[in-house]
Amino acid sequence: MLGEDSGIEVAALGGAPGIGSARWAADGVARLLDELAGHDDRAARYVCVIVALGPAGEEVSVRGTLEGDVAPERRGSEGFGYDPVFVPSGKERTVAELGDAWKRRHSHRARAAAALRSALS
Repeated sequence: MLGEDSGIEVAALGGAPGIGSARWAADGVARLLDELAGHDDRAARYVCVIVALGPAGEEVSVRGTLEGDVAPERRGSEGFGYDPVFVPSGKERTVAELGDAWKRRHSHRARAAAALRSALS
């Protein structure tokens, strides 16, 4: 059995919205941009945790992160959630601009899945 959850942690908001990212607001991106208005520190990270349970009850838990910053406005059309405002470290474009193919290879979920494959082999 597998379980996964993800969220965005924003430094200037003390790590919020975190695990509650999907339920933080009807429009989480709009709220995030409002909350960060006037903040110079826009550092953020996507975090994904995957837990695998084996048939005998053994548990493997892994974590994947993608560091970056929150852009001042929405940009791009691919992805979902906070992708239109999340700019990965070393990039100039948001995840929504980088596209789904980039996201499949480099996202916090992709990193957590790779960690799980490694932990199970």
